[in-house]
Amino acid sequence: MKDHLVAALAYDGLCTFEFGCVVEMFSLARPELGVDWYRFAVCAAERGPVRAAGGIQVVAPHGLAMLSKADTIVVPGWRDADEAPPEALLRALRRAHARGARLASICSGVFVLAATGLLDGKAATTHWRYADKLRERHPAIDVRTNALYVDEGDILTSAGSAAGLDMLLHLVRRDHGAKIANQVAQRLVIAPHRVGDQAQFVPRPMPVDEAARLSRLMDWVRAHPAQPHTPASMAKRAAMSVRTLQRQFQETAGLTPLEWVTRERVAAARELLESSRRPMADIAERTGFGSEESFRRHFRLVTGVSPVTYRRQFAVRAA
Repeated sequence: MKDHLVAALAYDGLCTFEFGCVVEMFSLARPELGVDWYRFAVCAAERGPVRAAGGIQVVAPHGLAMLSKADTIVVPGWRDADEAPPEALLRALRRAHARGARLASICSGVFVLAATGLLDGKAATTHWRYADKLRERHPAIDVRTNALYVDEGDILTSAGSAAGLDMLLHLVRRDHGAKIANQVAQRLVIAPHRVGDQAQFVPRPMPVDEAARLSRLMDWVRAHPAQPHTPASMAKRAAMSVRTLQRQFQETAGLTPLEWVTRERVAAARELLESSRRPMADIAERTGFGSEESFRRHFRLVTGVSPVTYRRQFAVRAA
């Protein structure tokens, strides 16, 4: 990762929050981490003033020519999902990708990457408000409506604004390992991993009392993953019927109660795999999977990799 250059695109109508996420993640010097941190550049996607949301004007020191030197290029949103990006920008992105640069987008920035054609035949995501439009306009893309971010190796896409932080932290984890990513997450005061999908953020009305009871139930289950959890036991603890419990989970998380419990157990297992050398059987017991076989099966279903592979990639190693 020595001298790895991250380039953030700036454009008129710039999405300030998304741009700020990229700046915060990659432009700050972090000598305390003890690794070769990223070089950072801001590149104007077009000529003319670069005005950002909130009355801010950005002075971009570089133009599209800098993309020819970038190792990672991030598109922090796009000003209008219905507006075609400049052809010069699309050509520069295609050339950068062809020589091996990694491309990433946050939220509506996926429409820029989609316009290059580089996402055809690949999976991608965007904010849930834009998902149908992306699917209709680019049918060759496998649009993952609920994903917080999608990693296709050389191209990554994220959902709404805050999900961009999840994706950018994932890039740090890929590049520098879990220990460094966890330290960066601590400095940003964000979770190293967020388990779940966009379905939990789609607005759906819920009575205040039911929402509070469900929230308390979720917190309790997260704190006690090893205990046996069934729809009946969870409904009893939340003081609601099983039918109401099922409905509320579908409306808030887009999952059944047991599907949600499985994901939370996997999240707990991921933390143990990253931070300890506990045997797989012990982790299976501590996270409520019962058997090592069940643990391995469910972990792979949720994460796409085996626990052994996950530990090998993300375990924190002593310096």
